Amino acid sequence: MRKPDRRPTAASRRGSQDKARRDWRAGGEPTELWFFGLHAVRAALENPARVRHRLLATPNAVQRLGEAAIAAGGLEPEIQDPRRFGAPLDPNSVHQGVALHCDPLEWPPIEEVCGLRDRRDAPRVLLLDQVTDPHNVGAILRSAEVFGARAVIAPRRKAAPETGALAKSASGALERMPYLRLSSLGGAIEKLQEIGYAAIGLDGEAPLDLRTAAETTASTPAALALGAEGAGLRDSTKERCDALAKISAADAFASLNVSNAAAVALFALSPRS
Repeated sequence: MRKPDRRPTAASRRGSQDKARRDWRAGGEPTELWFFGLHAVRAALENPARVRHRLLATPNAVQRLGEAAIAAGGLEPEIQDPRRFGAPLDPNSVHQGVALHCDPLEWPPIEEVCGLRDRRDAPRVLLLDQVTDPHNVGAILRSAEVFGARAVIAPRRKAAPETGALAKSASGALERMPYLRLSSLGGAIEKLQEIGYAAIGLDGEAPLDLRTAAETTASTPAALALGAEGAGLRDSTKERCDALAKISAADAFASLNVSNAAAVALFALSPRS
């Protein structure tokens, strides 16, 4: 007996794409998670912890992904016409001919991810206070991986969810750097302080320079809190921090976006710097 054709029809593809556009415009949690772009999809295929459902790819993208990554993912690619790519992606997505339907990652609890391994352990953790731009969060995950941070932590509400845009901006780092979204950022700070972290809030008006703060935490665990551009850290977050510090600028009007500030701050706080 011939098996029924389960491939999406043109009408169902249009309906899925329209729904993806509505979700994207609303800025909320995606109802279905679709990754796109070669680096993000390849990393997700190679991550054994990632649950994967469908792989859509053009013939050229299949070649660029490579046999090893496709074999690791355990999915037979659904070959797509480049002119009628069937994944329900935002129309502005630069998908490079490949998309992966998958589930969000589930990370261990904060105590396990950020726990201290010995007395000399001095890990770094990033705390994002209402940073909602997925491109910024993706870039922050890349910097966190480069500088050896233990995790990036954000609240469940008013924070960038795990989306295709975030994964593409992270360029694979989302598969390796824990991105913990917890019910309360304040509760996360308190939990880290109980573990032994010093919480440092990045604030452009702080009297303390970040380099000075880095000297005092050179051999101790440190959690760096960064706020959304413009608004900065909320007062409730500042109150929970052990210290507030600023990145000194050469010009009084100079400023960095949050992803660049995270990279600079991680370098300053890195035990290797």
